Amino acid sequence: MKKDPTIVIIDSGVGNLWSALKAVRRFAPSAFITEEKEKVETADAIILPGVGTFKAGMEGLAVRGLVEPIRVAGKRGMPILGICLGAQLLLERGYEFGEYEGLGLIKGEVRRFPELPKGIKVPAIGWQEVMPAVAPNAKKLFEDITNPFFYFVHSYVLAPSSTESSLASTTYGDYAYCAVVGQGNIYGTQFHPEKSGEAGLQLIQNFINSI
Repeated sequence: MKKDPTIVIIDSGVGNLWSALKAVRRFAPSAFITEEKEKVETADAIILPGVGTFKAGMEGLAVRGLVEPIRVAGKRGMPILGICLGAQLLLERGYEFGEYEGLGLIKGEVRRFPELPKGIKVPAIGWQEVMPAVAPNAKKLFEDITNPFFYFVHSYVLAPSSTESSLASTTYGDYAYCAVVGQGNIYGTQFHPEKSGEAGLQLIQNFINSI
């Protein structure tokens, strides 16, 4: 019987923690919220949720001493799932109200939506269809998801440096962009799987199954 993995949900002060915890505990009952770096270092996997600005997210990690432990964990192969702002923080830098350094676990930037057609508002809020890439790790993350619609709330978009790091895309106002970023053991969803019904729960389960 496969051991229940130790999954930590990072409290950086800007996360929607309890809905994420509830969703994760459906598949990993021992998952817990923490802001302690020692627990991050000894976990089997990390989930990094977040809402708000790039600057606030990185400052929340920094003040808790979590930036380097997360970087080290990701580089040594620990599975990481970033959600919304948490996904953006996985990249090298963000440009929300200035320029700020990210975790740098995946090469790329976080940029504001470009100018969209008249009547299309930012932030993007609502359900959007997500189209997985053909890469093996994308197929693994989206396994058994037959209706890939997910809930988005954001004003800035993932812009990985390599197309190989874009594991899925979506379209808002005729603008196509990266919806899921990933590289090796590290994944980030611009949408909120914990708020996305059965498709979101299946994606969380698929991530946990990969641990």
